[in-house]
Amino acid sequence: MSDKPLDYAGFIQLVIEALEAAQVDYLIGGAVAAWAWGEPRATQDVDFVVHVPVDSINRLAQELARRDMLVPAEIILDALLETRADHPLSAIHMFSGYKADLYLLRKGDALRESAFQRRVLVDLGPEIGKVYLHSPEDLILYKLLYYSLSQQTKHLRDITAIVLSLGEMLDLRYIQEWAERKGLLTLWRELLRSIPKTQ
Repeated sequence: MSDKPLDYAGFIQLVIEALEAAQVDYLIGGAVAAWAWGEPRATQDVDFVVHVPVDSINRLAQELARRDMLVPAEIILDALLETRADHPLSAIHMFSGYKADLYLLRKGDALRESAFQRRVLVDLGPEIGKVYLHSPEDLILYKLLYYSLSQQTKHLRDITAIVLSLGEMLDLRYIQEWAERKGLLTLWRELLRSIPKTQ
C-alpha cells in the first residue's frame, strides 16, 4: 500500500472499491456530479446513492471496515428499514476525515428508482476514472428538493450552472413531470425564468 496521504480523488476510489467488492451498485450525486454537468465547487464530502440488497449488508460493512470506514451491519440494516426519513449513512475515513454519505435505495421511492435506472457512466479523468453519476436531470430534481428543504443557495447555483452548461441537451419534459409530482414545479419555473440563456 502507498505511503502517500489519501486525497479526495483517492477517497472516492476507495469507497467505490468497497462498494464493488461488496457487489453493491451505486451512483454519485452532490458536488461531484455537479462538477461533471455544471462547474466545480469546493467540497470535502461525497454523496452516493447505493442499492444494498439485504444479503450484501454484512459484506458491505466488512469491505468498508477493510478500508478504515466503520459502518456496522446493524446500522446499515436499520437505515434500510427506515421509511420515515431519508438520512444517509456516514462512512468516515478514520485517518483522513473524508466522509461519504450513503443514501439508500429503498423500495417504493419512485424518484430514486428512476434516477438509479438513468445513472450515467462518466469519465472524470485519470485521478478518478469512470464512475456512475446522477443524470443531470435527476441531479437538478434532487437539488430542487434539497433547496426546498434547506434554502441553501448552493443548490440553486449548481442547477443554474448545469442549465447553462447543457442547455437544450437537458430533458426538460422529464424534469417538469417529476417537479410537478414532487410539488417543485413553481420553484423550477421561477428558477428557469431567472436564467437568461433558457429564455
